[in-house]
Amino acid sequence: MSEARTQERYLWLQRLLEMVPGTVSWAVIIGPIWLSFSYPWLVAYFVLSFDFYWLCRALWFAGTVIVAHRRIRDVLATDWRGRLESITDPALPDWRPYTHLALIPTYTEALDTLRHTVRALAEADWPADRKICAIITRETDAAGIANVQALRDEFGAAFVDFVHILDPLEPGIVVGKSSAMAFGGRWLYRLLVRERGMDPTLLLVTDLDADYRVHPQYFNYLSWMHVTDPNRDTQLYQPVPYFHNNVWEAPLLTRLFAAVLTQLQMWRSVLPEKLQSFGSYSTTLNLVHEVGYWATDAIPEDSRFYWKSYFTYGDRFRAVPLFIPIYGDAVRAKTYWRSLASQYLQARRWAWGVTDLPYVVQNAIAHREIPLWSRAWRILNLFGEHINWAIAPFVVIFGATVPLIVNPAFARTTLGQNLPIYASSMLSIALVALGVLIWIEHRIVPPFPAAWGRPRRLLVYVGWLALPFVGIFFTNLPALDAQTRLLTGRYLEYRVTEKV
Repeated sequence: MSEARTQERYLWLQRLLEMVPGTVSWAVIIGPIWLSFSYPWLVAYFVLSFDFYWLCRALWFAGTVIVAHRRIRDVLATDWRGRLESITDPALPDWRPYTHLALIPTYTEALDTLRHTVRALAEADWPADRKICAIITRETDAAGIANVQALRDEFGAAFVDFVHILDPLEPGIVVGKSSAMAFGGRWLYRLLVRERGMDPTLLLVTDLDADYRVHPQYFNYLSWMHVTDPNRDTQLYQPVPYFHNNVWEAPLLTRLFAAVLTQLQMWRSVLPEKLQSFGSYSTTLNLVHEVGYWATDAIPEDSRFYWKSYFTYGDRFRAVPLFIPIYGDAVRAKTYWRSLASQYLQARRWAWGVTDLPYVVQNAIAHREIPLWSRAWRILNLFGEHINWAIAPFVVIFGATVPLIVNPAFARTTLGQNLPIYASSMLSIALVALGVLIWIEHRIVPPFPAAWGRPRRLLVYVGWLALPFVGIFFTNLPALDAQTRLLTGRYLEYRVTEKV
């Protein structure tokens, strides 16, 4: 077969796979409307089954988040430097030569935001002669270049090296975090490994978003997890993001979304089969080099790096949970409405991870050395998560009313009369899970501002009643938007989330 014919088939399969998620999601949303004319009972049973599935999932979710909360509490109560120093097993590698390298891509972030991020790195418990801070800015970003110089002057003494990487935006790339990380990763490998002769297996790289702040024990805990892991050379380590840096300044709806996102990552941390790289994570520079660095042709940087690693190492690779917080900002722009718009656009950018599906399917076909069950399970899990993302809030909130409105005759039947009762009963039981989530958020969120009186504090808890709106506007619609754009070939460009 000619190379041109092979490329044509590749592009045809790529386009077909891009169309699948949006087609399925819209079919699930529109299908019940049309089926309600002739088969309303079928729609009713589908809605009840879906509601029951989500009731079970909500209760499971709440229980799992409690487990994650307890594990995080135990990790934070442990002296990890002491644990490292007490290692006596000669079979384990020496942790003392480990160098921690934070790689931070930045574009438009304010100096104050970056200052908090770098200060947390400087104050993290690890010897200064084995900490490196590397910040990536575009060559044309004059403000960013000035910010890095100011940060180097202020914090340079806290690191063995404070590196500034100027990204030229090479031709052919998709401009964004992933391509910036790819350039920065290659640049650092040349500097640290080829020029300075450092061992890349002893360089622990943390992909750090510009607004993320590491916990003071992060490097100690990461080092312990790495040194005691027999599969350390093929693992990625994922902390739990707490979006609490500015939580009391953020608008109610973006604050709720941040709370749900935090607990979603807590849930995934307890379920290794669900955990992927998200936002900020750590691994060795050697792994980064072996998998070919970050993608230069993709917007979802974290998930694509996960899949590149999986198809490089197969089942030897996995994301290992780190039950330690890493602190990020909730979305807060200059005005209320811009905050909501920025949150929507950020959620849509994350939902653009649906573009991983064609990549995963095509690589699953090519990498037959990986067991079939492993490849198939990951495809189904990825597909199911993105479909649920797009349809779940819509079906759960509105599904029970569709056959009753479309087919009034069905509304007079026994099943039609009982459908909203059954659905609302399951949603009422699910409030138990919501209560657990509110309690967990209360335990992990920073204290209320001292100036807040009791009425304003009470409104924080009342605000959870807005959660259905968050589900629709920051979960359902952004995911459906992303899938529809992919379905129709209107591809996204990377947008930096506005935060102040």
